[in-house]
Amino acid sequence: MDAPLTARELFTEAVRAVLETWPVLQIAVDNGFGGVHSQQKANWMVDVVQQYFRENNNLEQYEVEDFLADLMNNEFDTVVDDGSLPQVALQVSQFFKQCEQGKLSEVKGQIAKLSQKKATGRAKATPVQTPANEEESEEEEEEEGAEAMDCGEATETKSSAKLPNEQDPPSPPSAGQDEDGWTVVRRKK
Repeated sequence: MDAPLTARELFTEAVRAVLETWPVLQIAVDNGFGGVHSQQKANWMVDVVQQYFRENNNLEQYEVEDFLADLMNNEFDTVVDDGSLPQVALQVSQFFKQCEQGKLSEVKGQIAKLSQKKATGRAKATPVQTPANEEESEEEEEEEGAEAMDCGEATETKSSAKLPNEQDPPSPPSAGQDEDGWTVVRRKK
């Protein structure tokens, strides 16, 4: 029979469960954002995060967020901007507090739930689908772009007197197509 896990070992397992179910890290590992050793880096992150908690007292959630963001940026060249950092930091912080308070059975139950979530599937990066007829798409984009760029004449609410150093603002650009299909952007005259 296995010996019961210590609070420290259980916290390490909790960190592993949280990180293994974090979609951002899953995608980074699955797509090799950390190079050929992405999986090893993800495993290493578990140890580093648990060590960070052990070596620092009274960590605030924002400190954990910053630490995780730095790890993701430095090890996986990934900037986490999906809003998941606060959730992951909070989850890990709560696990740490529960382990410190001896609430090991609660932590085990939550790890089991995360393990179930992990078993249901990993997050995947979905590539952007290109339309079947690219010419139509390009023409639509050009029309939309021309509309967006055509700002029209702005009505002047200030007095029309100009200061001596003031220059006319540059005119908005207009789009035209070159004979080889490239879009040429020129200023209106």
